[in-house]
Amino acid sequence: MNFSLARFLAVLTKEFIQMRRDRVTFAMMIGLPIMQLLLFGFIINSDARHMPTLIELNDDGPLVRAIVSGMEMSEYYDIQGSVSGAENGERALRNGSASFIVVFPEDFERDVVRGLRPQLLVVADASDPAAVGGAVGALDGIVRIAMADTFSGALGRLAPTPTPFGIAVHKLYNPEGSTSTNIVPGLLAIILSMTLVMMTAIAIVKETERGTMEMLIATPARPLEVMAGKILPYVLVGYIQTIVFLLAGLAVFNVPFEGAWPAFFVGFNLFIVVNLALGFLISAVARSQMQAMQLSVFTILPSVLLSGFLFPFAAMPGWAQVLSTVVPATHFLRVVRAVMLKGGGISDVSGELWALVVILIVISAIAMLRYRRTLD
Repeated sequence: MNFSLARFLAVLTKEFIQMRRDRVTFAMMIGLPIMQLLLFGFIINSDARHMPTLIELNDDGPLVRAIVSGMEMSEYYDIQGSVSGAENGERALRNGSASFIVVFPEDFERDVVRGLRPQLLVVADASDPAAVGGAVGALDGIVRIAMADTFSGALGRLAPTPTPFGIAVHKLYNPEGSTSTNIVPGLLAIILSMTLVMMTAIAIVKETERGTMEMLIATPARPLEVMAGKILPYVLVGYIQTIVFLLAGLAVFNVPFEGAWPAFFVGFNLFIVVNLALGFLISAVARSQMQAMQLSVFTILPSVLLSGFLFPFAAMPGWAQVLSTVVPATHFLRVVRAVMLKGGGISDVSGELWALVVILIVISAIAMLRYRRTLD
């Protein structure tokens, strides 16, 4: 049979019309490349700057002030204030309010002048080695610049010598700098996001395509009851995935679990329900299983790139850090790392737990508003 240009153009026109009518797929074709361009272009950066830092000042003189000023001017360290005592400093590292604690010992400057080589202690949260590596590597150069500006006049004799004090870097929570120790706990958040959102969305849309959703609509069940009944079975799936993940992480990668089980239990239950509610919301928007899968992928990409899973959170631009606060994986990842690696409890992750609660309420409210009592 001869090729007909008219028939070809008819089929081509029909496909363009169908593409225009499928608004979700059309939006994905335009929106996903733009999102990938912006996220990959701005967020892929391993050189973390403005790391929150607290100073423990047991001595306060010109040299100490010069070092602190040099650290802040370097843009690697963002001095948040002072802290007193090792316990308060460790608490700040554990709950994520600080990435570094810089401890100046008593009589620091006097010992420097006397040539006794005192130790400047820098305690680092090394649970994410990539985040602190740049700041630690730049520390020696920062100190040398600060000394060059300070050692003048009567103290000029100290400038040509090797550094008149030592810098001791104490890395907590992952002293070996193991990548698996950092990645494996965060991977739990990504796995749960990928599977639970997609499974819930596709399962509900499948019922709509098969016509069985009509039976649910014909019943007296309210939107909240339907939502709870549809997503709760997948909570068990999340439990199984989490148990398998924790056992494999311990047996294969030797990932520790240092913190309180109640904090982890509350956090992962909230995260599971948030993802299932998000899947329910996607099912209320999607018209087909293909659309449900596309929208699920659209939500998974920010979870991978914005949560701090692959790239240090501090290396992201300010707008990306603000945007990441609405991503559930960001908060759960912090909970998992704080509990498993840092030995955190409920009080250390309470802020992240409340953030998950707020996200859950917002997603559930939108999902119930989108839920249709009648078929279009």
